[in-house]
Order: sequence, then structure tokens, then C-alpha cells
Amino acid sequence: MPDEDRKRAAHRALVESVLDGAGKASADQRARAFGKEALSPPLDALIGKVADRPAQVTGADLEAAKASGCTEDQVFELVVCAAVGQSARQYDAGLAALAEATGKGGPDHAA
Repeated sequence: MPDEDRKRAAHRALVESVLDGAGKASADQRARAFGKEALSPPLDALIGKVADRPAQVTGADLEAAKASGCTEDQVFELVVCAAVGQSARQYDAGLAALAEATGKGGPDHAA
């Protein structure tokens, strides 16, 4: 398998694991965090920061999420989902830009 195919397969496996693997947070919550979709406050604020301004996440953000009724494991999973979701969007955008520049098809095109 060519390197690029292995990289894309690894990326797909990561996304599938984050979204569909066993976890403490619900599959719906994980999908919403991954897609940067609305979650209940204060989770919504935390996920937005993780995706858009990760350097601004504070201990208070994490504590507020736990105080809202989430366990530490659930908060961790949702933070990971938000980070992987953001990186997946950037990865897809990068592949699309590369495909456009080289004329080699869309993000799923094997190089």
C-alpha cells in the first residue's frame, strides 16, 4: 500500500475510533463535539475553545464542564473529539487544496 493510502487509512481509522469506539460520552455528544455542533453549556464553550482557540482553554473551563454533570472521562473524550474534528477539517481542506493545485481529484483521491 502506498504511503499516502496508509496515511489516509490511519486518518480514517482514528476518526472512526473517536466517533464509534467505546466511550463514556454518548455517541451523539462525541459526534457533536467532533463536528463543533451545539452542546449544552458549558460544554459548548469548552468545545468551541478546543476547536478554535485551544491556547485559551483553562482549568476553569474543564472544571465548569465537570460541574455540569460530566465525568472527567466524558470531558476528556469530548475534548479529544473536538480536537480530532478540527484536525480532520484542516486535513480535508489541505487535501482539497492540494488536489486543486495538482489537478489530481478530491480528498479521497489516492496519490
